[in-house]
Amino acid sequence: MRIVLAPMEGVVDHLMREMLTEIGGFDLCITEFVRVVDQLLPRRVFTRLCPELLQDGKTLAGTPVRVQLLGQEPEWLAENAARAVELGSPGIDLNFGCPAKTVNKSKGGAVLLRETEQLYRIVSAVRAAVPSQFPVTAKMRLGYDDTDLALDNARALAEAGASELTVHARTKADGYRPPAYWPWIAKIRQVVAINVVANGEIWQPEHAVLCREQSTSPDIMIGRGALAQPNLAMRIKHGGAALPWPEVLALLMRYSEFEIAGDKGLYYSNRIKQWFSYLKLQYPEAEQLFAQLRLLRKSSDIVTLLQANLASQQ
Repeated sequence: MRIVLAPMEGVVDHLMREMLTEIGGFDLCITEFVRVVDQLLPRRVFTRLCPELLQDGKTLAGTPVRVQLLGQEPEWLAENAARAVELGSPGIDLNFGCPAKTVNKSKGGAVLLRETEQLYRIVSAVRAAVPSQFPVTAKMRLGYDDTDLALDNARALAEAGASELTVHARTKADGYRPPAYWPWIAKIRQVVAINVVANGEIWQPEHAVLCREQSTSPDIMIGRGALAQPNLAMRIKHGGAALPWPEVLALLMRYSEFEIAGDKGLYYSNRIKQWFSYLKLQYPEAEQLFAQLRLLRKSSDIVTLLQANLASQQ
């Protein structure tokens, strides 16, 4: 079984990838999307979102990190895909699943699931531009408003040359509301000859078992579940208990040091609060601490609060 760390804009940045892959269990990471509109993007855009390009396309733990592109223009996506691979990305992933309104309004992400022919054109162009030894993969949802085009879209992506398909087993209209419709992935696997990775609502090891049974897919992608439980991938593969809360607090401190050093705290407050929104689903202690943390704005105040809590646990 392979476990892929999902791309999550604004929260699974390179620092989070570093920490989660160090804990272990992941075989591949996908970056937050690089937005492609109408130009060949400069090198710095890719290395900002994927600093791993500067270290052989891997995290320090040795986990490969694949650049994800989002856009609607086949030619520009193709040019930027070629550049990403030249810079060191071990393949390209294409985003046809993002449900964000701002992205969909500009014809990116999940809205393209209404246009099967355009999906085909995009993947065909990118596949032609990227050397054959590098995988070109795609992530899709079951549809935009409904599942009517799910099988047609999957076929189009496969026939256009996608090496692998990740299916988030919900429509755009479903958003992130449970359940994820894993049996739909089994239907998709029956009509394509490429590997399909199952994604959606995997919060505990038992969910991974059910997902694999219902989707018939051996491989899974996890995102929010890994943020709620940092050693979830290891638990799925090897068993064991969730990380004790003091160890999670220590991770939070490490992340805080990385984030503040990395971008001078510009986004730290929002990112740590986003992470807490997932941690409190698994840890009652996180919910109690978040009640205090959510009122703070300054990075220094947040770090002081975390330090005090960690000290009280030791």
